[in-house]
Amino acid sequence: MSLVPPGEHLAVMAGLFAIAGAAFLLERTRIGGHLTGAVIAILGAIAAANLGLIPHAAPAYDFVFTYLVPVLIPLFLFQADLRRLFRECARLTLAFLVAAVGTVAGVTVAALVLDLGSLAAAAGLAPGAREPAVAGLFTATYIGGSVNYAALGESTGLNRDASFFSAATAADNLFSAVYLGFLALAPGWRWLARRFPPHLEAAVTEARQAPPVTAATLCLALATSLVLVAGTDALVAAFGLHGWRYVLLSAFTLLLATAVPGLHERLAGSFELGVALSFVFFAAIAAGADVPAMLAVAPLLIALVLILLSLHALVTFSLGRLLGLTLPELVTASNAAVLGATTAPALAATRGWNSLVTPGVLVGVLGYALGTFLGTLVHRYWGAFL
Repeated sequence: MSLVPPGEHLAVMAGLFAIAGAAFLLERTRIGGHLTGAVIAILGAIAAANLGLIPHAAPAYDFVFTYLVPVLIPLFLFQADLRRLFRECARLTLAFLVAAVGTVAGVTVAALVLDLGSLAAAAGLAPGAREPAVAGLFTATYIGGSVNYAALGESTGLNRDASFFSAATAADNLFSAVYLGFLALAPGWRWLARRFPPHLEAAVTEARQAPPVTAATLCLALATSLVLVAGTDALVAAFGLHGWRYVLLSAFTLLLATAVPGLHERLAGSFELGVALSFVFFAAIAAGADVPAMLAVAPLLIALVLILLSLHALVTFSLGRLLGLTLPELVTASNAAVLGATTAPALAATRGWNSLVTPGVLVGVLGYALGTFLGTLVHRYWGAFL
């Protein structure tokens, strides 16, 4: 029993949005800034559900997973003009691809060392499908971030195991925050910095004033996203391509963003709207967490994330050095892969790498598309990787 009954749909949604709003406010505090809003939303929802304030399961959560998650992908990808990406940040794109290779290598080694199949035992998947599902899930989240995590959670069926999915989300975000700390400190280590070529700051053109966010731009952004989702779903149903839903949705959005220059300016606020809804998604996932069940899988999840991130860093920086990439480029690319398009430009700005701020956003957005694609490939063709 909970204070808010599962059948009170608006009250449950109010609870999710209240947790998301509180996460944004607490993120502005000194401690909250270190935790990040995503982690605060997750911990807040876990606490609220286990204290009996909101239910562990409710139709409102299913609404979030079914309808909000697919809408998030276009909202994030409207900025992904591929011509601009390769024109303005070719070197950082190469660094990002190196980071993606590091993630796949980390997932592969972790799968060889650990029994990933036991993690998803309660999701209702066949034993042989569990390890590919977990591998695909973590490939996606450490190449693109939370949007990819949500997409692979649905397409693999892992989101049916609420305790595992909540525990995996918590481990992902908590250790991502720790990894962000490592990336922030790494450029200051002389023994590491002297092994890379010097980073020469390129001239940065004067930034244009951001287009205003209005009711019209937000409405158009949401409408365009919904049309893309509905069109993709119609195509998927017509040709039986259910396992490729999110790959196709990402591809169609990329084509639109590239074919219509300045689309993200016409849909100003789409990215920020996506961030807000992603916090609601985090809260909906975490609300299903049963703490005792979470603790049962926590040690294996911690081992998985530690192995994955360690190999990701080792491959990214080693291979990047061989390719002549600079340490700031690799730090920004790794940040964009593991944490997404929001923290990469922020860290670049605080370190004084002004020429990497905009490219950091662009490669992070590329990760939203690439992560879903590679995560799906790993999931569906896992046997060929080993």
